[in-house]
Amino acid sequence: MNKSPLNISHKPTVASAVPRRLTIRRLNTAILTAAVFAVGISGCSQPEPIERNTAEYKLVTADDANEDIGTYIIPQDTSILDEPNADSILYGKRLLNETKRLLPDNVGASMNCNSCHIAQGKIPLGDPYINSFNNYPKFMPRSGKELDLTARINGCFQRSMNGKVLERESPEMIAMLDYMEWLAQNTPKAQKVDINNAGKVDESLVGDPVHGEKIYHAQCATCHGDNGEGIKDSRGDIVFPPLWGDESFNIGAGMARTYKAAAFVKYNMPMGIQTQGLWGHGNVLSDQDAVDVAEFFTHMPRPDFAGKVNDFPSGKKPKDVRY
Repeated sequence: MNKSPLNISHKPTVASAVPRRLTIRRLNTAILTAAVFAVGISGCSQPEPIERNTAEYKLVTADDANEDIGTYIIPQDTSILDEPNADSILYGKRLLNETKRLLPDNVGASMNCNSCHIAQGKIPLGDPYINSFNNYPKFMPRSGKELDLTARINGCFQRSMNGKVLERESPEMIAMLDYMEWLAQNTPKAQKVDINNAGKVDESLVGDPVHGEKIYHAQCATCHGDNGEGIKDSRGDIVFPPLWGDESFNIGAGMARTYKAAAFVKYNMPMGIQTQGLWGHGNVLSDQDAVDVAEFFTHMPRPDFAGKVNDFPSGKKPKDVRY
């Protein structure tokens, strides 16, 4: 393996842009420019980002995350226009932001892909897409087999979207794959960006749904509704996704699991409270509060998923799986 320093970057297109180095280990004390990332809060129908400063992350070998071999810089979206498949990449970007509106036959829930992938998949701890293109194929315990990225995306359509799979060679699937490949910025397969997909919460904690309901109404209901119904705009497009009910993700989705949902909530919600860092980029609730509110909303009524009978064939089912 070539372990020489490797820079993978696009130069910022704004003359005043000055990338600032970040490492995941110092994330909680770093201040990022909100203008780059404000498009990715929760499940909003996201506007185009204002591109100013961007952020750097360490590039490391896939087998030794402590070996720093170079730098990855989050690319500015204007650089998509330099790519030979720019139309497909831009279409993929739109599909991830506006999934329900653009693919109504495949999306049963009132959800967009970026309801759970913050800032178009560019934010640490917010389920970023940055390493997705290189991470697959990989073995998935839930299915008990190796899945490629196409199958992983279709799993989200079936579960998080409570919908139907896309044809593997459809222009829509190819466009989403093209966006994720572009976001990887030619990072070699044997290397990865040192960025965490999700935070952690103490899984020894027992959730209290009664307390969690109080937290929900104090911190979450303004955006997600008193009855978990979410908010739509006057055209019927999603502003904030529903957290339970017929239009929410189904029971087979990862977000229907208490501890997975708690980690997402702790590090990404609620909105509009932080005075430093990303707009609404979490770290407001304690682990216990996050587990409590997740225990509340994950156990509220939601669509079933018939395919759940085939999950975890090894029998090693995580304790927060509801079926």
